[in-house]
Amino acid sequence: MTALLPPVVAQARELVEPVLRAAVDRLDPLTARVSAYHLGWAGAPGLPSAAPGKALRPALVLLSARAAGGDAEECAPAAAAVELVHAFSLIHDDIMDGDEMRRCRPSAWRVFGEPAAILAGDALLALAFELLLEHDAPGRSAAARSLSAATRGLIRGQGLDLEFERRRDVSLDECREMSAHKTGDLFACACSIGAAAAGGPADLVAGLAAFGAEAGLAFQLTDDLLGIWGRPETTGKPVGSDLRSRKKSLPVVAALTSGTAAGERLARLLAQPGPLTEHDLRTAARLVEDAGGRAWAETQAKHLLDSAGRRLADARVATDVREQLLDIARFITTRDY
Repeated sequence: MTALLPPVVAQARELVEPVLRAAVDRLDPLTARVSAYHLGWAGAPGLPSAAPGKALRPALVLLSARAAGGDAEECAPAAAAVELVHAFSLIHDDIMDGDEMRRCRPSAWRVFGEPAAILAGDALLALAFELLLEHDAPGRSAAARSLSAATRGLIRGQGLDLEFERRRDVSLDECREMSAHKTGDLFACACSIGAAAAGGPADLVAGLAAFGAEAGLAFQLTDDLLGIWGRPETTGKPVGSDLRSRKKSLPVVAALTSGTAAGERLARLLAQPGPLTEHDLRTAARLVEDAGGRAWAETQAKHLLDSAGRRLADARVATDVREQLLDIARFITTRDY
């Protein structure tokens, strides 16, 4: 059964999408066309438009603003800025990983070519900071610093991810650190930047960031599970896409470092030269599970969800906002796309 998006997410998309569209309209025609395709607003010759992104991060931004007593509409540019950084990262990530599909259709780089896709990603990143800094509102400078630090963290995590592809000795702690930066840093920013932009107190901003960091890592664990066992019709990617590319995801590294016979067999299978066959992919997925990688990842995601809830309680977030933040966190760990 497909997990349903919390209502606040649809509300956030409705508020933020006009801001995103107006920002992309500032770009030159080619870059705007690539960006609109990537964001799901437009198709390409012979290709339809796609379902819109989940808009989880904009919803988190707007809820964090409400936690600090801020106005959601005034924080819409900050929410859009976080979504633009996320979009930038996905365009570049698809190129670096060679991922040919996103949301059940060809990735932007496959349609428009790598150079055009790289430029579109760069343009979306620039737009994010334009949105944050074009109005001299209180808290915007702090919000821009937060987003800049999160972007550096995201890039650091992606760099580690690329490095791990060339190594066979990646530890679980290293893999967790990579995921915490690559995904957790932007989630932490999304959960706190709205409060920062609204001029919220430092302890509230820190508490919301801590919640976001743990929710973000739970998101990545779930993403890693879907990268092995997700259904292509819902994930929009081929079966076993992460195994096919021999990605050092958290469940895989947990299996490889388990000290089990299944983990050792998995290591030998992934080390063999040449592309993995469909039989190899099925075998690898079974070995990850037999070595305990799947169960470990599922358990860790649940622990992180519990810990994230305690972070909100410690931050004394208002009950209605806390429940909506937790609804998103629960969706993160139960989704199938």
